Amino acid sequence: MKNKTAVGAGEFKVKCLHILDEVYTTRMEIVITKRGKPVARLVPVDDEAAPTFGRMKGTAEILGDLVAPVGETWDADA
Repeated sequence: MKNKTAVGAGEFKVKCLHILDEVYTTRMEIVITKRGKPVARLVPVDDEAAPTFGRMKGTAEILGDLVAPVGETWDADA
C-alpha cells in the first residue's frame, strides 16, 4: 500500500465518489480528518478473497498412524 493522504471531512463529503475512485485506482490509503484530527481511514479492499478450501494447508503435522492397533488389551476383547 502506498503513502497516506489526509482529507478534511468537508472536502470528503463534496468529493466522495471521486475520492473512492482514486483509492481504487491508486491503491492509496486516505485518512479523513475533522478539525485536523483523524477520525476515519479509507483503505482499498483486497481484490482477491482468501480461498476457503486449503486455507490451513501445511499447518498440521502427521505424527503416526491413527488407525493402527496400539498393542494393548482392552476389557471389551475378553
